[in-house]
Amino acid sequence: MTYESSSQPLRSADLGPDTPAAQLAPQLAQFAAVARLEHVTQASQLLGMPQPTLSRSVARLEAELGVDLLARQGRAVRLTRAGRLLLGSVERALAELERGAEAARAEADPAAGRVAFGFLHTMGSDAVPALLRGFRAGHPQVRFQLVQDYVAAMLERLRAGELDLCLVSPLPDAPDLTARPLDEQRLHLAVPADHRLAGRRRIRLAEVAEEPFVAVEEGYGLRVITDGFCAEAGFSPRIAFEGEEAETLRGLVAAGLGVALLPPALVPRPGVVELEVTAPRTRRAIGLAWVTGRPLTPPAAAFRDFVLSRRGRLLDHD
Repeated sequence: MTYESSSQPLRSADLGPDTPAAQLAPQLAQFAAVARLEHVTQASQLLGMPQPTLSRSVARLEAELGVDLLARQGRAVRLTRAGRLLLGSVERALAELERGAEAARAEADPAAGRVAFGFLHTMGSDAVPALLRGFRAGHPQVRFQLVQDYVAAMLERLRAGELDLCLVSPLPDAPDLTARPLDEQRLHLAVPADHRLAGRRRIRLAEVAEEPFVAVEEGYGLRVITDGFCAEAGFSPRIAFEGEEAETLRGLVAAGLGVALLPPALVPRPGVVELEVTAPRTRRAIGLAWVTGRPLTPPAAAFRDFVLSRRGRLLDHD
């Protein structure tokens, strides 16, 4: 078998009790030590194992491959052509393994590890930056992978191990997930500035039962909550336009294309009036979720504890 530099993708090794990867892996580092030093005794000292044990290990490797890897000259050895071919692959594999081990150690470093954190789009402009700023004051070297997505997608990535923690609404009710409530956020009815109700301060949601709505797409937590509040008010919203971002929906409202249930705007949007909804009580619970029973790395656990300490203060700006 020859190895060439190519653009072909790396193929994952087959695994199983009789596959080469499972049978040979324990012996490869030992072979590499002998091959580098070309001396069994020196290699055994380097590895901290008895010389006879090392010799038997290399002999078993040769037997399993059915080829001589070393030409023995007393206590010294020389690589055969087959041995040189194997050593090239072994060195690449060991180097990749070392890189992987170093990456795994770095990921869990309490001082400078990485936290994969998912959160709602509507939390990205203010609440999440405030959380990160507060946490980084005490953990300045911790790195973050930030993911904004709709709730179902984030929970799927959480279960898959791609995310450590998720800031979500509504809170999941599933045995494999742990969720802790942090705060409640008011949802206002956003209407165009020239809307018939724009002069009011408070309304009942049923008063806009016949109005076109603009809303986030199905699958987003805010859409589930919006549909639920409308059902509680006795109607099903007539969705005229769907989007992904709250600010996009505000723009559609300002253009007179519909009304929307949205979190309060941080900065007033021209052309939009926000009304308090008195019935039903349009508030959404926001909380932190993680996989039940799955250990968190030290930096992720520290960030979880910090976020939980902000309970009741997550939305101080709201």
